[in-house]
Amino acid sequence: MSTEENPAAAPRSLAEALRGRDDVSLAALLRSRPDLITPVPTDLTQLATRAGTRASVVRALERLDRFTLQTAQALAIASEPATYDELLGLMAGDDGDPAVSAALPHALGTLREQALVWGGDGRLRLVRTARELLAPSPQHPSPTGLGPTVREAGAGISPGRVQEILATAGLPSTHDSVSALDALTGLFDDPERMSALLDQAPSESVEVLERLVWGPPYGQVTADPAPRLRWLLDRGLLLPTAPGTVVLPREVALRLRAGRAHRTTEPVPPPVEAAAAHRPQTVDATAAGQAYTALATVEELLKDWHEGGPGVLRAGGLSVRDLKRTAVALDVPEPVAAFWVELAYAAGLLASDGEADERYAATPAYDEWLERPAGERWARLATAWLAATRTPGLVGERDAKDRTLSALGPGLDRSSAPEVRHRVLALLAGLPEGAAPDAGSVLARLRWERPPRADRTGGGHGGGTSSPYARRTPAHPAEQARGAAARAGGSGVPGYPADGASAAGGDDDLRSRLARWTLAEAEMLGVTGRGALSSHGRALIGAPPAPRHADPRTESTGPGDKLPVHHRRAPAPSALSPAGQATAAAAAARLLDPLLPEPLDHVLLQADLTAVAPGPLERPLADMLGVLADVESKGGATVYRFTPASVRRALDAGRSAADLHAFLAAHSRTPVPQPLAYLVDDVARRHGHLRVGAASSYVRCDDDAVLNEILADKRAAGLGLRRLAPTVLAARTDPAALLEGLRAMGFAPAAESAEGDVLIARADAYRTPPRTPPEPVPDGPPVPDDTLLAAAIRAVRAGDLASTAPRKPVGGAAGGVGPGELPRTSAADTLATLQAAVLTNGTLWIGYVNAEGAASQRVIAPIRVEGGFVTAYDHTADEVRAYPLHRITGVAELAE
Repeated sequence: MSTEENPAAAPRSLAEALRGRDDVSLAALLRSRPDLITPVPTDLTQLATRAGTRASVVRALERLDRFTLQTAQALAIASEPATYDELLGLMAGDDGDPAVSAALPHALGTLREQALVWGGDGRLRLVRTARELLAPSPQHPSPTGLGPTVREAGAGISPGRVQEILATAGLPSTHDSVSALDALTGLFDDPERMSALLDQAPSESVEVLERLVWGPPYGQVTADPAPRLRWLLDRGLLLPTAPGTVVLPREVALRLRAGRAHRTTEPVPPPVEAAAAHRPQTVDATAAGQAYTALATVEELLKDWHEGGPGVLRAGGLSVRDLKRTAVALDVPEPVAAFWVELAYAAGLLASDGEADERYAATPAYDEWLERPAGERWARLATAWLAATRTPGLVGERDAKDRTLSALGPGLDRSSAPEVRHRVLALLAGLPEGAAPDAGSVLARLRWERPPRADRTGGGHGGGTSSPYARRTPAHPAEQARGAAARAGGSGVPGYPADGASAAGGDDDLRSRLARWTLAEAEMLGVTGRGALSSHGRALIGAPPAPRHADPRTESTGPGDKLPVHHRRAPAPSALSPAGQATAAAAAARLLDPLLPEPLDHVLLQADLTAVAPGPLERPLADMLGVLADVESKGGATVYRFTPASVRRALDAGRSAADLHAFLAAHSRTPVPQPLAYLVDDVARRHGHLRVGAASSYVRCDDDAVLNEILADKRAAGLGLRRLAPTVLAARTDPAALLEGLRAMGFAPAAESAEGDVLIARADAYRTPPRTPPEPVPDGPPVPDDTLLAAAIRAVRAGDLASTAPRKPVGGAAGGVGPGELPRTSAADTLATLQAAVLTNGTLWIGYVNAEGAASQRVIAPIRVEGGFVTAYDHTADEVRAYPLHRITGVAELAE
């Protein structure tokens, strides 16, 4: 690649480099760094300034892949400006690396696109803020493991000592320290002279250099260094930086490394390998079974809370005790129960009721959700999971204030969660159809695409062990390992901790944990089956059809069966707009629907007061049977048990004995057993014989002997009963407590209204007010769409034209207006110039102050001047506007 470049034509600043870009290049910059467009900058100079701020540069660096980040780190230690050949030498070494040579143009192009590097191949410049962040220093070591240059390290050495080093190294003396350090640098940069110098070094001294060459480059020495260290110090191969501390100069380290800035470069992303291969039909069938289980689990959760779920903690969220109860009810581990609770909350099916005694319950959207086809219901859950920033895997851990994170509580949002979920599923989509990934290769790929913080700040470089003659300085706190060991035990769900504790060790990072949780949650939700992405999961993320295996008969034989699949980096599906996501969800639902079992319209009644449902039931049948009987066991077939309490529950819901007999006869493939018919008739005969209402509350019955029996029962003492009439008893307790007390005594009372009518108690009567699902917490500003990008670029271009257009001197002055200054002319001169421009169709540069007092520069083409306003086409805003004359500070004609 040519490095020759005309210096006169080279940009002198980042702003000039941005002015040389076309609209497509500017759009790519704003799309990759959306924080630069919030708010829209007034011109390209402000855009360049914003692109160089520390917060923006840090965000951009955090989104670079490992090789591109290594390229930026190499530029941070190169000369400024650097040439492409110098950068290639730092990345590929003196011997060259074909893979690095092939990948470097793309990495450099990415840095240029994101405005982290500017200038041509002959004058490459890293943005100053990025250089300050990536350049090595004692306080912030570089991942390259390099130290300061000879000039930087020798700045504090006395001139006499510098001349002694020159003489010992065999170089002629100079007149000053600057030229002496330059001569020493030239020695270390010359491969032949450097090799000759090292050939003279004792083997012990060479061993010291080998221990420091890959970093950290700092070591500690005593006041009287050993001969092997003295030999290095006398020739400048080690330079003192502080009392008792020496450093290996950057030039020496690069010579010893054969020119490489990094011990290991990674120009090619690690492939995602398949751990096993399955038939696509097997994957889809398994995923469909998991999807059906997910729907059933969410329904069971909200049915369990149908009369109002557990209370809300004062700080928000679900208590540990309530989470345990929910886990027992769902027959799952607590971390998995937290996942289902959070999923229902993210989908808008669950919320708090907002009452004084706040508790959780289903929302009205849950009833609408139940009426939808199964595929649509699953798509709603899966779409909510993909976009949610709430992370149930964190439940049970502690926040920065040492408070336990609870399900449905605050502190669970992680803004990077949606991006990680999409990326993990995209990597699975790049595998052949039916291939289940090796989790380790997925994590390695994610670490390459977004290196952990230790790799960006210097905690990831290697080095030798310390020695008695060159002890390393203590590691910087940023290099210390973080985190604690995971708690013991297993939840039965890969990727989930046993009790909500952290699953990450000290070397792990949040993205890796999110990736493991994604693989586990996708399997539970039915997005994947047997670890492989299903066809409806592929449609959910808008991925293209998967490649096929070369041998479609390949099938895994066990968990140890490994099938390596090396492939090129699969392009991630582009981010879907809300309309695109809705289309993808509908497509996924259409693919899933045929795979789900058809609902049945019958059960099998048995003589032991049970009913067997051999599969999923139709919605009306399942709802009615859920009221009439209790679920005894679940699995491939669901077993329901009829009890007096369950039959009474159906009668409380407004059904009569005849209705129940007709229902059982219509939906049973076997004759209604006689014990079940007797049970219904017996409970119905006694149901409603007693009536309970509000006095505070009362009991009335036509049979006064029954009331006498109640009064004589010792268990009724806590109800505060007293007789008002032969057939009426009054109570101090409320009607609900009175109902429960009488039922505990073996009676079957019915509630009645103030008018004396029997109240119908619906099992699903309690709902929260309408609630919207929780909004995801964004990871920075959203990526702008094409319309916003086009408008922003047009505004920036127009503003830049207004600020950089050449102008004639204002008011006859010899010089023009300085940069950033507004033109100043008298009111008469302003009016005359504007009127003249109307006649000549001229273009003017004006200074304008709006009603809020904000000053700006604009380029306008006046159309007419009347009534104290000038109507003109504003090139800055690309529209016709009217400006009050009294707010125009001055005008100037644009130069030819």
